[in-house]
Amino acid sequence: MKVVDVMHRDVRTVGPETSVSDIIVLLAEAHVSAVPVVDRHGRILGVVSSTDILLSEADAGGGADREAFFRETLARDIMTPRPLTISPDTDLKEAARQMLYAEVHRLFITDDDRLVGVISTTDIVQAVATRPI
Repeated sequence: MKVVDVMHRDVRTVGPETSVSDIIVLLAEAHVSAVPVVDRHGRILGVVSSTDILLSEADAGGGADREAFFRETLARDIMTPRPLTISPDTDLKEAARQMLYAEVHRLFITDDDRLVGVISTTDIVQAVATRPI
């Protein structure tokens, strides 16, 4: 089984200038824990996860500083640059191996440097439980 058979193609993305406040809304609406940051050509620059937001928020302090953090901090300020990517024709077992060794919960799928999908640990577990591998 290949990654293309399991990946999600409808990936919600943000640009590097998207505020943390807007990212939080998108994460909640899409029911995901991370969102890729892409340039105007669809090339992946980084990823902002809920963990990135929580860690950055902890450093922001309280009161007005906290409010300013959500409003003024941008994706480029807190994103993890250069997230792991794989191609759509990667074997599912290899994708799982990469997630395990890198200790990540998702891999972004690129084709010619353009984001085309995402696969998560949950997707792999679901594939193992419901399909022949």
